[in-house]
Parts: sequence; C-alpha cells; structure tokens
Amino acid sequence: MNKVYGSASEALEGVLHDGMLIAAGGFGLCGIPELLLSAIRDAGTKDLTFASNNAGVDDFGIGILLQTRQVKKMISSYVGENAEFMRQYLSGELELEFNPQGTLAERMRAGGCGIPGFYTKTGVGTVIADGKEHKDFDGETYILERGIVADLSIVKAWKADATGNLVFRKTARNFNPPAAMCGKICVVEVEEIVPTGSLDPDSIHLPGIYVHRLIQGEHEKRIEQRTTRAA
Repeated sequence: MNKVYGSASEALEGVLHDGMLIAAGGFGLCGIPELLLSAIRDAGTKDLTFASNNAGVDDFGIGILLQTRQVKKMISSYVGENAEFMRQYLSGELELEFNPQGTLAERMRAGGCGIPGFYTKTGVGTVIADGKEHKDFDGETYILERGIVADLSIVKAWKADATGNLVFRKTARNFNPPAAMCGKICVVEVEEIVPTGSLDPDSIHLPGIYVHRLIQGEHEKRIEQRTTRAA
C-alpha cells in the first residue's frame, strides 16, 4: 500500500466533506500541519469542526480557515493570540467547546485506543462540568469525558519512512500523536521522508499503523512571540 502522495491536495482527495470533524495537531504555531490546512482552505470545505488546542494566529494555522468562515465549531483549550477567533466567539458566530489541555489530549488518545469515555477531576465545579455526568470515587467527584473519534486527523512530523512511522522534533510533538491516533483517516505532512528501515525502532514516536497518507513539503518556521532586549 503506497502511503506517499505528491502534494497536500492529492493526499486529501476524496477525504474532505462539509460538516466533518477534524483533529489537528500543533500547539500555537509549533508543529502545525500548515500545508494540509492550506489545502483544506483551497478546497472550500465548510461547516467544519476542529479539535485542536488552539487556532494558530490570524493569518496562519487554523486561523486561515476562520478568516474564510469555513469553521463552524472549535473544540479547544485556548482562544488567545487570534483576534478573529476571539471576535467570532464573542459575537456568537463560532461555537466553542472549551477543554482543559490535558483533557483534550486524553480525549484524542482515548478515541484512538477505542476507549469511549473516562472520568477526570479536572473541571469539576466549573462550566466545563455543565451537562456532564458526575460520579464519586473514594469520596471524590469526577466528570465523564467522551473520547474523540474524528473523521480526519491532520498532523505534522519531522521525519517519516514510507510506511508512515513518525518521528517528531522536540516540543513540536505536542498534540500531534494523540491527534493522529483518533482519526478514522490520518494524513501527515513531514519535512523529510527517509528510506524504510532507516529509523531506529526505539526512536519512533508514532507507528505507521496510524498513518494512512503522507506528504513531504517545505515548511515555514515562524516565531509566535518574538521577544528581544535593547543592545
């Protein structure tokens, strides 16, 4: 089975449809699948729900899909750094389901492992718990969170072999592995595809069993917040 495609648009062909749920890796601008996000924008797919820690910035990451009004709902932990995200949410144009970061990561991982739900103390007594089942264990209250199973996962890795075994680079790993796990179809963009067998098995962060399609491309290395001091 050939998993390697020539471009982001080719890798997404036949996969996209209006109203779908997409799990996207990345944290801020670190490790985001920028090529695949641009291809989704160009495809014009709309009424999308994204499960992602945040939405990038206004002109990069998921932010480009907010600008084109292709996103209906965000399942996220953080709204900051993106003025259009905040504007659409506060004006009622965009649905937002807040998730603590650890809960969101575990919801993705659970979905990928076939776990339909789990109990956590995080969010008890806050708006996060509204409408969710509560249960006591050993005198402590927990809430039930559902695992996420997405129609599509889009993630960014550093290296891959042709079978889809992935290696992430440092903090760019972030949400990418659990996001990759929870998609019915997982499409990955990488900086380099290496020969099969050249990756040390002990260094592989995500096995190729989770990866269905793969592209190699050039990526922009942005700095989200540049801080300098006077000379």
